[in-house]
Amino acid sequence: MEGLKAKLYQSCMDFIMQRINTAETALEQAQEASNDDTKSSAGDKFETTREMMQQDIGRNKSLLMDAKQNLALLSSLEEAVHSDVVRNGALVYTSNGIFYISISAGQLKIDDQQVFAISAVSPIGQLLVGKKVGESFSFNKNEYTIKQID
Repeated sequence: MEGLKAKLYQSCMDFIMQRINTAETALEQAQEASNDDTKSSAGDKFETTREMMQQDIGRNKSLLMDAKQNLALLSSLEEAVHSDVVRNGALVYTSNGIFYISISAGQLKIDDQQVFAISAVSPIGQLLVGKKVGESFSFNKNEYTIKQID
């Protein structure tokens, strides 16, 4: 992996590691809060609070699992080989922007270039995957023509 693509990969890796750290911290805090909460004489109020804490723990576990799945996907792209068709790991130059098919990390600015890190299963990712240089597609009333695939 070289140049812009390597920098995009690292930026996406930093993004996903931050998400994992945030989810782990939130999960630890929610579990600590749940463990510290003792049964009070409030009755229903206690049960409602406890249920809310359990929902918070569940939500944070889900976020952590999603982030770890994205990390696994991203790690598999490190050795992605060049292809003539758009697939995971491809850097796609179009008439209306540059797309890095990896994880949904949004718009990234690398070396004064705006690049959209998108998942292959995102709406525009689904339109891109399998296309070759010169092929076109329409998304949100905009026409895109693939100029280059790295």
